Amino acid sequence: MNMPMRSGGHLIVECLIEQGVEIAFGVPGESFLAVLDGFHAAGDRIRFIVNRQEGGAAFMAEAHGKITGRPGVCFVTRGPGATNASIGVHNAFQDSTPMVLFVGDVGSDFRDREAFQEVDYGSFFGPSTKGFAKRVERIDDVNRIPEYVARAFATAMNGRPGPVVLVLPEDMLRASTNALPLARVEAVQPWSDPGSLRTLRELLLKAQRPLVIAGGSGWTPQSAQALQRFAENWRLPVANAFRFQDTFDNHHPQYAGDVGIAINPKLANRVRESDLIIAIGPRLGEMTTGGYTLLEAPKAKQTLVHIHASAEELNRVYQADLAINAGMSAAARSLEVLTAPPELPWEEWTAQANADYLGNLVPQPLTGMPAESPRGAVDMATVVALLQKHLPDDAAITNGAGNFASWVHRFFRYHGLAKGHKTQLAPTSGAMGYGVPAGIACNLTTGRIAFTIAGDGDFLMNGQELATASQHGGKSIIVLLNNGMFGTIRMHQEREYPQNVSGTALRNPDFCALARAYGYAAEQVTATDQFEAALLRALAADTGTLIEIPLDPEVITTRGTLSSITQAALAQS
Repeated sequence: MNMPMRSGGHLIVECLIEQGVEIAFGVPGESFLAVLDGFHAAGDRIRFIVNRQEGGAAFMAEAHGKITGRPGVCFVTRGPGATNASIGVHNAFQDSTPMVLFVGDVGSDFRDREAFQEVDYGSFFGPSTKGFAKRVERIDDVNRIPEYVARAFATAMNGRPGPVVLVLPEDMLRASTNALPLARVEAVQPWSDPGSLRTLRELLLKAQRPLVIAGGSGWTPQSAQALQRFAENWRLPVANAFRFQDTFDNHHPQYAGDVGIAINPKLANRVRESDLIIAIGPRLGEMTTGGYTLLEAPKAKQTLVHIHASAEELNRVYQADLAINAGMSAAARSLEVLTAPPELPWEEWTAQANADYLGNLVPQPLTGMPAESPRGAVDMATVVALLQKHLPDDAAITNGAGNFASWVHRFFRYHGLAKGHKTQLAPTSGAMGYGVPAGIACNLTTGRIAFTIAGDGDFLMNGQELATASQHGGKSIIVLLNNGMFGTIRMHQEREYPQNVSGTALRNPDFCALARAYGYAAEQVTATDQFEAALLRALAADTGTLIEIPLDPEVITTRGTLSSITQAALAQS
């Protein structure tokens, strides 16, 4: 049977549809006009979301990958488009998020001449150069498009998930083919071997102070529920890894808190005092290990069981006492059937871990500060409590990087995946500008309410994507904390170079006017008692809403307790 001929650009889109892609993000470029024509021909089978900057588009694709577990898709043009998008690719790499970046490129006849906007993508992104993509490939043969697209999706999902870059020469996209898309690929789940599970059970039976640290990517509602059953069967305390706070339900009586930046000191001590750490999913990177001090590298003092989907991650930094190569679904389903004895010696240990977590939810009075020290007209701990009260359980909480994120990281309690939805979208890579596009992508992808907390510097990096939301019918609720500076950098600056402020002050626009110009509702809240009504208006609005909260520059928090100037003063005293 002769199949109809079509362009490579149209075939790319057909391959995406076959892989189950319903939404793609990007900024148009003349290098992939044939693909844009393919989106037009596909009609309502797939949506192409037109972004305002490639960094925002790549962040949206990365957020989509976090939400769905399938690769988020982004299209950009050559040169500046690809380099702008690199921030999202790096974020996907460090966060272990499946993603495919398609880059329109110069034609084959112009290649290797430093043609207009030409870049060597293998050198820029490639793993062989210690880059930040799992694979970088160039499709030179139009007939092989299905092979390359299917392989990109498989590579992005298998093992440690991550980004793949496919380079699309302009002439290849215009060429004709009768090739057919390949069938949808699914992630391969490595399974725990029975011998390792028996060894794990033996280690548990010998332990007195065990602790589970759960996180990383690859979790589904079903695997999160299986993890919960494993923890309940063995009455284990469970902590979540840095910016994976929705892996285990924060309302569960065995939840111990999050292991990340500005960790609860009591939880940090608990990690150090534990005699058995069971790390399920996280890479055990710098932030989750307190700069490789809570668990000393390369051999931790605690007995370490490390479970990860990628064999290459096991024993890469930490030499584990037991390394298990398993995907999260397979691991959790294996763990939940491990039989536990009726009596366990650590039940009080578990109860106290949860008590420590609950105690850390209570804002502590500032100590060591003069009475006139500013607290700010808006109490952010109360603001987070109101978010907890009014946001639905399936609302997504998103943020970029900055001191402002500490408010939700400390005080918000995520229901999480075990309740059926991923509810935290945050960059473990520490990328500023992530929260705004991530929230919009979540709403466009799922229709769920997306709440974003942003700082003034963070917002201005991708605030233009509010125009994307308005154009495509998406919306989010953004609380913007405006203190007129890059707060986190100022905090470090005042510690390292006290009294020498340089390069951290900001002169900001009228944020409410800016948001309205993009099509969002906007208002400013200057007192705590104004916030609840503003939030309720935002929840009821037909458009997205930005709520600006001016904060005194002194109100920089480390988990909402001490200002940076106070920390600097205490350090010198």
